[in-house]
Amino acid sequence: MGISIDDIKRPIDKELQAFEVTFGNSMKTGVPLLNTIMNYIVKRKGKQIRPMFVLFCARLHGDINDRTYRGASLIELLHTATLVHDDVVDGSDMRRGFFSINALWKNKIAVLVGDFLLAKGLLLAIDNDDFDMLKIVSESVKKMSEGELLQLEKARRLDITEEIYYDIITKKTASLIASCCVIGSASVQAGNDINEKMRLFGEYTGIAFQIKDDLFDYGDNNIGKPTGLDIKEKKMTLPLIYALNQSDKTERRHIINLIKNKSGKRKAVTEVVTFVLQKGGFDYAQAKMKEYKAKAIEILREMPDNAARTSLFSMLDFVIERKK
Repeated sequence: MGISIDDIKRPIDKELQAFEVTFGNSMKTGVPLLNTIMNYIVKRKGKQIRPMFVLFCARLHGDINDRTYRGASLIELLHTATLVHDDVVDGSDMRRGFFSINALWKNKIAVLVGDFLLAKGLLLAIDNDDFDMLKIVSESVKKMSEGELLQLEKARRLDITEEIYYDIITKKTASLIASCCVIGSASVQAGNDINEKMRLFGEYTGIAFQIKDDLFDYGDNNIGKPTGLDIKEKKMTLPLIYALNQSDKTERRHIINLIKNKSGKRKAVTEVVTFVLQKGGFDYAQAKMKEYKAKAIEILREMPDNAARTSLFSMLDFVIERKK
């Protein structure tokens, strides 16, 4: 049985509580409606993986301090802003098992809330002269937007190559985890060389994290039944891209037709899942996930041998072994 996220976060429980205070304070406002929505956002927190990466990467190279907490809050503010906007774009009614902001308060308010969170993040950094951290996170948000738009552009034709796939997930998913790791080391003045290594560590971890998400679509004995969600949403993921590359033109055309025109039907989704498994798409993606995990481990082994490094190894294991 793998290590749980609660076990991993135990060494920084107090620091996570201190971060929550900083994060909560950074969201305060004089507008009652906004305060109600901010309280709702704070209460529906997820696994706290992003602040955990910030805190562990800071402790890896020094002592967690006020700048570390501000950096973690900056990440959460800007990331939460993108999630609120994403839910409006996708028309999603749920987020982390709770109603989304747009489901409860409608799209107009949700867009304004996202703008407010973005402004709060910018001001948190500017008011404390944390310009280096603001640049790191702003670069990440830019990449995330580019990744989403690139995916939308390619989804129309379903012509994503493996190279474009990696470009999309590096921008969409890995850039944010990379930012968390750099923010952590930058908050304790670890130096540019260390910051770059931590960025790479976060990027490789983020790519492995996303490939793991791709694998849930196809399932196995370890991660349960196939979900088929990406197929239903017409997303081109690594297992599917590989499987299509192993096919002749007729087979490829048939599968793409199923995804384009029949992805809402269970029978079609089952056929695509079976096709991907038979063509070795699942095994290929799993091997690539382990490859990126190995790259992340290689960088981590160069870092100081302390308790934070052990925790980051556990975070890597969690990314690969998680069940959802």
